[in-house]
Amino acid sequence: MANVITLLRLPLLALIVALLYQPSAGLRFLAGGLIVLLILMDTLDGVVARALHQESLIGSVLDIAADRAVELVLWVVFADLNRIPVLVPLVVVTRGVFVDALRSVAPARGMTPFGLMRSRLGRFLVKSPWLRTPYGVTKAAAFCLLALYHGLALSATPGSGAAVVGLAAQVATWSAFALCLVRGLPVLIEGTRTLIETGAPGQQQA
Repeated sequence: MANVITLLRLPLLALIVALLYQPSAGLRFLAGGLIVLLILMDTLDGVVARALHQESLIGSVLDIAADRAVELVLWVVFADLNRIPVLVPLVVVTRGVFVDALRSVAPARGMTPFGLMRSRLGRFLVKSPWLRTPYGVTKAAAFCLLALYHGLALSATPGSGAAVVGLAAQVATWSAFALCLVRGLPVLIEGTRTLIETGAPGQQQA
């Protein structure tokens, strides 16, 4: 059941993208509401998995993949709609590719993905809920506010309300962008160093 909820996020994401491209403020506002549902489903699948004792490796993999798909698709779409600079998805995609590549090697070295981080600061930046939670919240706020502003932009006489929403959307976007870099750079720097020090797969760690 939990995996079904996870996989249902993908067709919902496709629907949201389709609604965002519609020339109707109402449909764009609906997309914003569905983004909230999309985000809540990410929490729901974990709750269901724990409640029904359905936690599994494939479930965690699907959850991570769905999260990544939602994040990257929405950043790209909002850039294509000219609501954010294309720099945002370009950096987020590049960061994600390199971070995921490094983390995928960790199990072959007998480490967990978070095990790549050796320093206290690195573990705090990458693993601590004090940064993971704000990152998730700012991303969610950015996506919802961007969708709302995208709908308000169709108004014939955009007022101060639209300007305020637009400003809030940009603040949330760049806050999420900054946190993305803050949490990714330690993996690229410290994770690379850790993999070099552990040697080739199959070798014993010192």
